[in-house]
Amino acid sequence: MKVGIIGAGIAGIATAIRLRTLGLEVSIFEANSYLGGKLSEFEVQGYRFDAGPSLFTMPHFVEELFEVAGRNPKDYFDYETLDVITNYFYEDGTKIYAYADTRRFAQEVEEKTGEKKEIVLTFLKKSKEKYELTGEIFLRRSLHTIDSFLNRETLWCILNAYKLDAFRTMNQANQSLFKSPKIVQLFNRYATYNGSDPWQTPATLNIIPHLEFGIGAFFPKKGMFSITSSLARLAKDLGVDFTLNAKVEQIIVKENHSRKKVEGLLVNGEKYDFDMVVSNMDIVNTYQKLLPSEPQPTKILNQPKSSSALIFYWGINREFDELALHNIFFSQNYQQEFEHIFKKKTIYNDPTVYINITSKHKRDDAPPRCENWFTMINVPNNSGQDWDMLIAQSRENIVKKLSRMLKVDLARHIEVEQILDPRSIEAKTSSSQGALYGNSSNNRYAAFLRHANFSPTITNLFFCGGSVHPGGGIPLALSSAKIVGDLVKKRLEVLQK
Repeated sequence: MKVGIIGAGIAGIATAIRLRTLGLEVSIFEANSYLGGKLSEFEVQGYRFDAGPSLFTMPHFVEELFEVAGRNPKDYFDYETLDVITNYFYEDGTKIYAYADTRRFAQEVEEKTGEKKEIVLTFLKKSKEKYELTGEIFLRRSLHTIDSFLNRETLWCILNAYKLDAFRTMNQANQSLFKSPKIVQLFNRYATYNGSDPWQTPATLNIIPHLEFGIGAFFPKKGMFSITSSLARLAKDLGVDFTLNAKVEQIIVKENHSRKKVEGLLVNGEKYDFDMVVSNMDIVNTYQKLLPSEPQPTKILNQPKSSSALIFYWGINREFDELALHNIFFSQNYQQEFEHIFKKKTIYNDPTVYINITSKHKRDDAPPRCENWFTMINVPNNSGQDWDMLIAQSRENIVKKLSRMLKVDLARHIEVEQILDPRSIEAKTSSSQGALYGNSSNNRYAAFLRHANFSPTITNLFFCGGSVHPGGGIPLALSSAKIVGDLVKKRLEVLQK
């Protein structure tokens, strides 16, 4: 059987690997001239930048793909464990180092803020409990097939659902536990990991800190793009066919005896026949652009979208010893920042700034005695704002903020600049409104409001990537590939009977 995959993001590549190991012929069509979607790279004047995701957690999801294919992961991909996950900076001069060792981190928090270390450890323990309750169910299985619910793990989760804290917001839960506003802010930040607002998203998302403090944070030794390049190399070794600059224009569907089934793809005006199709394209654009004549799941497609990002890729002509791989410079009014993003649909004048500097671990990512800064703020998705004006204002605010907090005239040290905003994210990755994570999770039922990994009306049409179940980010995108692989395997078993 022949499978066509739309999009060479990591979910598309991972799905190709899994389907190829099932013995299927797999072809991937990518509209861009490069692989990886958001997880790509570029170089400017001796500075190399990972274009998109910069945090690497749950490496076993990557390694599993090599193991499924019968290969040694170390032959393709390697990474190191971070001892310090993130450096946090506050306007009053407080600096908190988020050590991977939880006891050391809790001690650091107590020394810097007065928050009792036992409270921090209790919070992380509860974060682990939430993960152990939900991880297998939500990350590794479809929520849209009955057999996912007929098992012991799901029953256990239902019986312990009260532990998920779904009826309070993340901020309510964190404020009730921590006395220090700084630590409330630190743990509220994890809402941004799926583009949400801690004043709206359920406290269930306090599961996220466990991914860093419980499982660990890591750095791929060749940069984040090596996740893409290593998986692409594996796929090619297995016989997956890649075609770049190949814009898919339509998913071809045929109807026979009142049943609809995929027949192939229209790519750059040419028809390709396929028995199955998997779309790694954003689910909104998949329906609206590739399936315009098919019934649209409007309730899901019209769900509010996650936040987006404004990124300044800066080549900095000096080094900063106080900075690490991951750095956060907090806003003084976090609630106002999220009010601006999600309600006013604009950018606050004192945004929280994230700086990722891969040259701290991979020296050839910048010239000698220089650093490559991936400088990002959370912003609203694209709703037609005057982005040129917002970018100019934000750049000025960010430079002033960092200059003040680092006690340096930062503008003098920026010698290279590239910019990525919601408009260009939308154009380059087909992400609806430039949203980074598909639908927003500012709803306690958000996990059930993502599209399934299969079409309920068109046979042999499947979906993977951050806009469908289980969600956005590298681990969840790879999980979506596993779910599609399992669904296709079951479909093949039925056909063989």
